[in-house]
Amino acid sequence: MKKTLIALIAFLPLYLQAQDNTWEMPENNGNNIVQNPDQKYLSGAVPVVDGKVTFQTTIKAPGKSKQQIHELIVDYFTKLTKEANQFEQSRIVLDDKETHNQVVGSYQEWLVFKNKPLSLDRTRLFYHLIAECGEGEATIKMTRIYYLYDEERDPQTYQAEEWITDRYGLNKKQTKLARVSGKFRRKTIDRKDYLFTKIEQLLTR
Repeated sequence: MKKTLIALIAFLPLYLQAQDNTWEMPENNGNNIVQNPDQKYLSGAVPVVDGKVTFQTTIKAPGKSKQQIHELIVDYFTKLTKEANQFEQSRIVLDDKETHNQVVGSYQEWLVFKNKPLSLDRTRLFYHLIAECGEGEATIKMTRIYYLYDEERDPQTYQAEEWITDRYGLNKKQTKLARVSGKFRRKTIDRKDYLFTKIEQLLTR
């Protein structure tokens, strides 16, 4: 009995790890003290450009040519289409092989909010990743974001512009995440942060 209990305790961390998006990693700020766990998701965290929710970052890659950056991004965008959470519709829709200016990937993937025994809460996330390549740098955008939620029972489609912006994704005082759409806002920002970080690591190593 004691050996069985020890084995179960040892297995528990692995079981819990499998209950969420595989790409997510726990945050650690060094002292394990979080003043406001929602702070990074509040006002201004979801930018709107020309009427569209568009996350954007410019990554410096000193010493790398436009062609090198282009090739690295094509390779990563392609590998991303084959990850476990992706649908078969995920694909590269533009690869500017002649000028190396741009790469565009279209993705459909599962975004998991909660996964516990007898309780699975997830949405299909749609988005485009756009890479504009230059000498020694690349600008990455995540845009054209929308969701297909509860598609197995009662499908609901939500556009990011009418679901996760400050107006819809936060309470009226903009001090907390909204009760329903807030979980979409949180997980979308988490996914964006993960993707942008991976691309930065790829280009700067």
